[in-house]
Amino acid sequence: MKFKDYPISQSIKAQLEVMGFNRPTDIQFRAIKHILKGEDVMAVAQTGTGKTAAFVIPMLNHFLVKPRGKYAGIRGLILVPTRELANQISKVVAEIALQTHLRVLGLYGGVEQENQIKTLNEGVDVLVTTPGRMFDLISQGFVDVSKLEIFVLDEADLMLDLGFNKDIQDLIRKIPKNRQTLFFTATISKKIKSLAYDVVRDAIRIHVSPQNPVSKNVDHAVASIEMDDKRFFLENILKEYPEKKFIVFARTKVRVERIVSAMARVTVNSEALHGGIVQNDRFAILDRFRSGENNVLITTDVACRGIDIPDMDYVVNYDLPDNPENYVHRCGRTGRGNKRGQALSFCSKDENLLLDAIESYTGEEVQRFNITADDYKEILSDTELSDYNWKKLMAENDNPDEWDD
Repeated sequence: MKFKDYPISQSIKAQLEVMGFNRPTDIQFRAIKHILKGEDVMAVAQTGTGKTAAFVIPMLNHFLVKPRGKYAGIRGLILVPTRELANQISKVVAEIALQTHLRVLGLYGGVEQENQIKTLNEGVDVLVTTPGRMFDLISQGFVDVSKLEIFVLDEADLMLDLGFNKDIQDLIRKIPKNRQTLFFTATISKKIKSLAYDVVRDAIRIHVSPQNPVSKNVDHAVASIEMDDKRFFLENILKEYPEKKFIVFARTKVRVERIVSAMARVTVNSEALHGGIVQNDRFAILDRFRSGENNVLITTDVACRGIDIPDMDYVVNYDLPDNPENYVHRCGRTGRGNKRGQALSFCSKDENLLLDAIESYTGEEVQRFNITADDYKEILSDTELSDYNWKKLMAENDNPDEWDD
């Protein structure tokens, strides 16, 4: 079935054709028909499956079919956990709505509030926002959700990870009970199910995540590298493939900044992305990375969760994640669509238990990348970093307060 065959507005069909959307993805095929009927949906789908369009297309169609009337408040609310996601998803909604009269607004912190309030006062059909900024403006009387028609909770698992459960519960008490609710999450757990039962009623359940959570389009390998030698090996691979696009994950924002500094000393251009960077700068960093102006992004898990970056060649797990689910999320940045991707992990002796947890979670053994003793020594001796006392400069920070994004 093609999008042209769906019972949706011609203006939406025309824009989908412009965007190159001909046939729905699995999550779109299974969700859109139910959302068009006004049914609640609870869907488990990972980033990169097309889940955003799965709820945006029928939401926009609903607002085109059913006129606004005299109500000037928000008709559709898409709640997401991070500013980057709010920015990204609001752009997707605006693009799909381009040939309609519908008004879309992305509302998040770190951006001048005055212009956002002006747009709100002019009337908004779809609001994409984060909990913090939304409750600020509700308390100030700038956001009216009293007659909300469609509520979308996206990346619900990350919402819980970031401690937004109470905010979500508070919002539920403010919006109409007869709303349509669309609940999307990348993973499922007892906590997620508990939240879902509080939010949706008699929902259609859709699960498109494969039994094996790791994409078959990604080749995985792990190399045994001492903690203090990792930057030498990163330098080596980045210089070997300067034309490729890399995203490198580190455990903390402190380590992210130190890795970027280390690469700069050996003339490898890279940029940092973490929660300590001003919001507008984070958007600019992501734009440069997407456009190819910069090909190496060093980041933390939280800062990059859910962000869609096309044509990713390599994911490097500079530090193995403490949570094996994050390994899946990280590696899911590459191997999108029909394109193959590479995921390389650096594993020190102290991280062997983390590797065991990843293999237990995925049900597959990660291929070992064997480095001979001679090759190991050669990489260390060839690096420009060998002139620096990196063992002292780059030592793992022992302050637990600096281990957060």
